[in-house]
Amino acid sequence: MRKQFVKTLEGLFLKEKKLFLLLGDIGVFGFRNIFRKYPDRCLNIGVMEQSSISFAAGLSKTNMIPVYHTIAPFMVERAYEQLKIDFGYQKLRGNFVSVGGSYDYTALGPTHHCPADINLISNIPNFQVIVPGTSSEFNQLFKQTYQNYFPKYFRLSSTENSESYNVEFGKANQVQKGKKATVIICGPTLNFVKSSLKNLDVNILYYTTVIPFDIKILEKNIKNSEKKIIIIEPFYSGALLNELSILQNKYPLLISSVSVPRKFINGYGFKKNLDDNFFNTKKILKLIKIILDK
Repeated sequence: MRKQFVKTLEGLFLKEKKLFLLLGDIGVFGFRNIFRKYPDRCLNIGVMEQSSISFAAGLSKTNMIPVYHTIAPFMVERAYEQLKIDFGYQKLRGNFVSVGGSYDYTALGPTHHCPADINLISNIPNFQVIVPGTSSEFNQLFKQTYQNYFPKYFRLSSTENSESYNVEFGKANQVQKGKKATVIICGPTLNFVKSSLKNLDVNILYYTTVIPFDIKILEKNIKNSEKKIIIIEPFYSGALLNELSILQNKYPLLISSVSVPRKFINGYGFKKNLDDNFFNTKKILKLIKIILDK
């Protein structure tokens, strides 16, 4: 997805003169063409995350469109106050594009892990949260939203779904229709279960926008099916559960989730090993069948 981010930004820089790229000392070589062609609209500030975001706020106040890129824990957890006050509170336009969410940089340990990013950002009013499942989906969603007058958090993943969808910001995709339950799948977790669920009588809703959450399509689905919901999300649970609280007041919902466990991940290795552990397809399918039988 990061390669697509570079391509997308290179294309937009050509026609959008308000764009300004800020880097947190990562991806500098990848963006070399932008640095060469537009030296007055890009800057590698380095490992000064708080200052970078405040600098981006200043750019936004002058009607520029800042794009800030660094690793998720350094952006979200290290500079949370600046995201909250400089952008959320002031409702400034800005684009924050992270890599390394959850445990993509698993071998570097908890300092480089960030499964809490979506929950943290979702608690800042005015922020929009986007979790594409493929490079193509990122390209679509970034182009649709980068100019809007909200702060936006894009979460890039090191792995992708095998299939891309035509996605629209703020809208979920109906992947499958059924009657027994509704499965909400977020971003790059669709690969883990899509093929396994095709023979089950369940709705599958695929979300690439977390905030604003498409509550209308979910309510339409649960009205026409049993009131059972399973959430599959590649980060700590919480953000989507909070969005579902509106429906819990109207319907007797049974909600379960499969997510990154709330613990420090000390078993370093390859990301695939952790995916196979936390999002084991057989375990998820077993859980769903138990819920369907309730």
